Amino acid sequence: MGFHRLIYILAIAILVAGCAGQPLEEWHKTRLKAEFQAGDLDTVSSFEGYQELEKVLFEELNEVYLPASPENHLLRYSHGSAADPMVREPNWNRSFVLAAEDPIGSVLLLHGMSDSPYSLRQMAITLHERGYTVLGLRMPGHGTAPSGMVYVHWRDMSAATGLAMDYLERKQPGKPIHIVGYSTGATLALDYALNALAEDSASRPASLVLISPAIGITAAAGMAKFADWLSVLPGLKGLAWSQIELEFDPYKYNSFTTNAADLVYGVTRSVSKRIANLSRAYAASKQRLPPVLVFASSIDATVSNNALVDKLLLHLDPGRHELVLFDINRSAGIDKLLISDPAPTTARLIADTQLPVALTLVTNGGEEGSHIMAYRKLALEGEVDSLDELDLAWPPGVFSLSHIALPIPPDDPLYGVIPPESDEDLFLGHMLIKGERGVLKIPPALLLRLRNNPFYPYLEERALGWIDEANQAAH
Repeated sequence: MGFHRLIYILAIAILVAGCAGQPLEEWHKTRLKAEFQAGDLDTVSSFEGYQELEKVLFEELNEVYLPASPENHLLRYSHGSAADPMVREPNWNRSFVLAAEDPIGSVLLLHGMSDSPYSLRQMAITLHERGYTVLGLRMPGHGTAPSGMVYVHWRDMSAATGLAMDYLERKQPGKPIHIVGYSTGATLALDYALNALAEDSASRPASLVLISPAIGITAAAGMAKFADWLSVLPGLKGLAWSQIELEFDPYKYNSFTTNAADLVYGVTRSVSKRIANLSRAYAASKQRLPPVLVFASSIDATVSNNALVDKLLLHLDPGRHELVLFDINRSAGIDKLLISDPAPTTARLIADTQLPVALTLVTNGGEEGSHIMAYRKLALEGEVDSLDELDLAWPPGVFSLSHIALPIPPDDPLYGVIPPESDEDLFLGHMLIKGERGVLKIPPALLLRLRNNPFYPYLEERALGWIDEANQAAH
């Protein structure tokens, strides 16, 4: 890197540091010593050991908490506050196992970056009711304090995924194991599946369900490592953070680190390269990924749908995989307000006779109505094969889904549509708040961004059907 470019990056980094937002608190600065790392595999060699270490970690988390007080009523890191996950039962920030008495198979759930196992909570409950043993893994660096995101590496998360898969294999030898991954969790699901192809000792998943998968992110995220390196310099500690916000969400960090952006960039690059190599080697080796079902929103501010198509879907072997794409609300009359309409990309996918995966487009049944249709075409086809009218419709005022909405049902008690009966209960879902700007502590982006999926029943039905079919085929 040239000297002038380094100076340029340093100047931008200092500017960003001055505009980082909220001041750094103890939960941004304290490094929790009991967090699992890939280097701990010699001493923490099982998921049971991972959970024991996790108990110590959550006891250590008390160090960053503030005493209970009225002014901290909505602060996550205040004992007994409305946002304190420690007083919630269960605490969905922690790894969990829902064991079936006579399981038909098992499912590993992997959440996304800065997230927690809560994001796939409803999927876990439904799968367990269906007869599966379900393991929801808390990824290292998550579910505790945002400071964990400063130090975590994606290989720590990959190692934890391996421990969870080994556990399910030991508990139910010979029975199929499936992986549901959300966002970066989807990337880690692919990472594990690719490792399983390369290592005969690893358990191969019977199917993958990927929700809002992070296959590619913006090139700017690749520059995050430079800001992270500079954060060790005196006075530049704020460079470790791309966003510092008030922490009022019990199951998701509002603050975000430059390291987190860098590690997502790293794992997506690693997975993309190996998928391309697998595609080239497929004809000779016949190695192939398990059946993959992908759910994506046609508008996603976090991950790249072009990368999803170009770096994953186009490399899959024909006829065994599917993309379910949720379009924008075509009846909302917002065409002239859109920065970029995803219609051309959607049209390209429908017309592409070389697309090796089936495509289901969930969109309006007509320009005038808000009811929803599912248009489906088969792999390597250019015409719609079938269409189904769904008993679902766009809610008033909603123009699209979002990256964070897909795995959350509309009746979710925290992020859903209907507020709780008590004003004392925390609610971060469908908040209709109007007034003057610059007054609320809640970022405007949170009020705008949809936090639940009005079409979740369809997503869950398709995901369960996919897993059931693969489960039967594996027996």
